[in-house]
Amino acid sequence: MTENSARSLPYEGIRVIEFAHMVMGPSCGMLLGDLGAEVIKIEPVGGDRTRSLPGSGAGFFPMFNRNKKSVALDLKQPEGVAAALRLIDSADVVSENFSAGVMDQLGLGYDALRQRNPRLIHVSHKGFLPGPYAHRTALDEVVQMMGGLAYMTGRAGDPLRAGSSVNDIMGGMFGAIGVMAALAQRERTGQGSAVQSSLFENNVFLVGQHMLQFAVTGQPAAPMPSRVAAWAIYDVFTVKDGEQIFLAVVSDKQWALFCHAFDLGELLADPRLASNQDRVLARDWLMPRLRSHLAPFSAAQLAARFEARGLAFAPITRPDELLDDPHLQATGGLAPIVLDDGRPARVPLMPFMLNGKQPGLRLNPPRVGEHTDALLRAAGYSPSEIQDLRERAIAR
Repeated sequence: MTENSARSLPYEGIRVIEFAHMVMGPSCGMLLGDLGAEVIKIEPVGGDRTRSLPGSGAGFFPMFNRNKKSVALDLKQPEGVAAALRLIDSADVVSENFSAGVMDQLGLGYDALRQRNPRLIHVSHKGFLPGPYAHRTALDEVVQMMGGLAYMTGRAGDPLRAGSSVNDIMGGMFGAIGVMAALAQRERTGQGSAVQSSLFENNVFLVGQHMLQFAVTGQPAAPMPSRVAAWAIYDVFTVKDGEQIFLAVVSDKQWALFCHAFDLGELLADPRLASNQDRVLARDWLMPRLRSHLAPFSAAQLAARFEARGLAFAPITRPDELLDDPHLQATGGLAPIVLDDGRPARVPLMPFMLNGKQPGLRLNPPRVGEHTDALLRAAGYSPSEIQDLRERAIAR
């Protein structure tokens, strides 16, 4: 993204100080940073531990920390807190996802900070909103289990977490939305606000459709693998050479298109299949018939026929295969980044456009303390004072 286009982003000129690790808090900062805010990540002198997570956590740091600057400070030392306060004094937003009470203990809680700057917006990312559960330790998987999402995702008797950090990411997004609302309110009142986002309440929001399903029907929602489908054909099919493809036919018009495409005129004429509701009731005998009929086709053949007729389909894709997705490559939806060790990679951009472009990459995920010197100098520290902080391992 060019310098001129960066200046046109909506939150250019907004400074965010981020005390956050893992996914939820960094997702909030990433969204604000993508929209032009200057996001300064305060991390320990040894580096955010998210940088070195193995396995399924290995992608957390490079995914959620682009468009940020890094200042490394030891907040266990008074001088480290003092340096953080210097940076906060010039900030519009403080974002944190520490355990409850930690920011207050450091003297960085909202009540203390608003005394220094009544215009400051303070966003906290927690496991639960204030209430009986607020003291509990929460993780994405914890709230998926207690919030109904794992029940809905897995088979009956086999709860299964969703295959992404959905609550962490969406919780961070809602935190950012709260910040945006607080910034708009500040324009009218001149006053900052305390914003709080949570994992559990986010998860409850995600399963709200199933809660309301119970309110409407009087029947508890069945797990997705065993649900009564709203549409007759809405399934994964195993076809030639063991390939799999998801196919959907969700209206009477689409049913006619589907039957014509695959020479199933006898099914189209069958009065037992006249409407979608009829076809749902006939799934016990209809689906085996369709599976057998479609099994000789390759997934590519089925995709071509469905696409030509505007019918919904999807290949079953691994996340790593998306790096070569032709649509993402054509639209520029994957931005090049440089990993901590210098290797190149590509990262998905925000899934929306502003003036015909997805908000892009301005800064690679930062190295530990990459911007410490420059930002402390801008906050009034002399080179000798910064060197002293470094020598005493208070800054890096």
